[in-house]
Amino acid sequence: MERDFDLIRAIFKEIEAKPAGVAYTNIRAFEDYDPAAVYAHFDLLIDAGFLKGRVVRVMKGISGIHIDELTWAGYEFLHAAADDSLWRKAKETILKPGVSVTFDLLLEWLKAQLRLPLGLP
Repeated sequence: MERDFDLIRAIFKEIEAKPAGVAYTNIRAFEDYDPAAVYAHFDLLIDAGFLKGRVVRVMKGISGIHIDELTWAGYEFLHAAADDSLWRKAKETILKPGVSVTFDLLLEWLKAQLRLPLGLP
């Protein structure tokens, strides 16, 4: 599975819009995505420290997701990627098909773009 940065951004936005400690027992908010990919992305984001929570598994598969909150790092990405026009620019500039970009590189690029109008290095 390849990381989907649009899905990651959508997950962060969805979590920010919910009260802390909301259990995600279904993934209807992400109906445009394959359910297995959504669960895998939640798992990756928890493992990477962007979310506090857990994917609940039972013997026959996954039964749900419980997210407590975004972590500091999760909020950093969410706020850096919040502007739709900046996100489109990121997709046109560095998230091109066939180009391998790390999460950290994407976040640094977004932060650099946010510094430009402020005249910050």
